[in-house]
Order: sequence, then structure tokens, then C-alpha cells
Amino acid sequence: MDLMKVVENEFAVKNDLPAFGSGDTVTVHYKIKEGSKERIQQFRGVVLQRRGNGSTETFTVRKMSGNVGVERIFPVNTPAIEKIDINKKGKVKRARIFYFRKLTGKKARIKEKRF
Repeated sequence: MDLMKVVENEFAVKNDLPAFGSGDTVTVHYKIKEGSKERIQQFRGVVLQRRGNGSTETFTVRKMSGNVGVERIFPVNTPAIEKIDINKKGKVKRARIFYFRKLTGKKARIKEKRF
């Protein structure tokens, strides 16, 4: 076995996150340090992609702040993520929905998967 993978598996921070994918609307609760204070901030948006595997896995969340789209990339295995809430399961046909960036108005809606 590869020595790098052994080291990554040994030191990986394991978060028990729910199963989510692209198209899902999630709320990410993550810790922010400001000086000596620490607080939890929420980032709610649509997951555009999940990429990588193991300790290098990340996911991208996009939200609309006013009229401007804001994207943030979160590492999956970070102690800064407190929890992730899944608000809606989206029904999309692709693993990476970058076409979603260009859509506005009613076209920017994702069908909800009923479960």
C-alpha cells in the first residue's frame, strides 16, 4: 500500500456528515475564529460539486447574496465544520452543475426529489 495513503488515513479527521450530493440545498455550520472569540456561522446554498477522495475531498456551495452569487469551497474532513443540514434534495442529472451559475430567475430552480 502507498505510504502517503497510510499517513493520510492515520491523521484524517473523520466527520460523520450526512450523505449529500450536487443539487442538494444544504446549510453548513462552520466555526470562525475572530481573535480570541469563536462563533458558528451558517452558509446556506446549493451544492455544485463534490470532488476528491479521502482527506482531500471538498464540496462547493453556491448561494445568492442579494444579486451576487457567492461560492465557497469546504473541505469535508475539517474540524471547522460543526454540522451540515440538508434542507432539500435536488434532482439533477450531472455530478457537477456549473451550468447553474449562468441561470437566473425561474430557470435557476432545481426540482426537489421526494423521499
